[in-house]
Formats: sequence, structure tokens, C-alpha cells
Amino acid sequence: MQEFEGIWLDVDVAELEGKLKELGAERVGEYLYRRKVFDYPDLRLDSDGAWVRLRDEGEKVTLTFKKRIRGEAHGKDEGMIEHEVEVSDFETTARLLESIGLALKFYEENKRVRWQLDGVEFDFDTWPMLETYLEIESSSDENVDAAAQKLGLDLSDKFVCSTMQIYEMKGINEKDYKEITFERCIKR
Repeated sequence: MQEFEGIWLDVDVAELEGKLKELGAERVGEYLYRRKVFDYPDLRLDSDGAWVRLRDEGEKVTLTFKKRIRGEAHGKDEGMIEHEVEVSDFETTARLLESIGLALKFYEENKRVRWQLDGVEFDFDTWPMLETYLEIESSSDENVDAAAQKLGLDLSDKFVCSTMQIYEMKGINEKDYKEITFERCIKR
């Protein structure tokens, strides 16, 4: 399944939330996500722009394979392939992945505030060491772009990328860390 999303950095959260309210969007939740990211010990997934993510979303736990569809320019990927299933337990699934030979690359946390309007998700994501950014996700690139235009966002400012790429844009190598949380960032 291909994921269709766009990211806008350096956004005015209060202004955009005000616009979402005016448009009739519903604020559906505020979440603290915990995630463990896995790869083979030789990092073959990483070299292919892919990873396995185990994420505790509070209300559910998901196990996801993600793979970037690389574009020509940095931060301008063409999309993301995503296969996701819901699992019953975060720590048990982590142990299962390690027992079949996958290695834990790092543990991370982020905060998300989600809004929805007409089948489109608007996520304000806050990560340690990064400014809050907006991710718009829908069933097509056209829907993402139309939603962005409703908010007055410039489509030339749209990024299609992973959070790891955003860290890189800010001069932070996420791979240098074994843990990135709001309380501590522990380097390898």
C-alpha cells in the first residue's frame, strides 16, 4: 500500500489549528507515540531506504514495514510503501522481532495532535530536537495538495520524506542515537 502524505516544516501551529476549526475539522486526539525501529544487523533495510517500526500509539500497537520511494531531490521522495498490522503487545512483539534476528536500531518518542476533515488527516508532530511540523495524509497526492491549499500552505514548501530526513536537514544524524525521547537523547 502506498502512503500519500506531505510535510510542511516551520509552521505556525496556532494559526493552522484556527484555520482547521474554521473549516470544520475535528480535533480527534493527542498522543504520545513510543516506537522501536528494527533492521537486520547488516542494516540491509536501511541501505534500501526501509525499516521495521513497532509503535505504541496508546490505544493500539502497530507493526509496520516502511520503504521510501526515493525521489530526485533530498526531502522530495515520491512516496512511501507501508504494510501495517495491529499487534497485541509492544514488548512481546519487540522480543519476537529480536528472536528472529532483527536488531533494535533505536527507541524514539514523539507527540502528535491529530485533526480530521473530509477523510484527510492533519497531524502536528513534535519530536525531540525538532520544531513541530504538519503532516497531511490522505488517499491521494491530489487530496493532500487540495487540503494544504485550503490551509493556505505553499505547495512548493511540501516535503515528502521521513522524520530521519528531517533530522538530517536540521544537522542531526538520527543514526547516532540509540534513544531519542523528550527526557533524554542518548548517543551510541
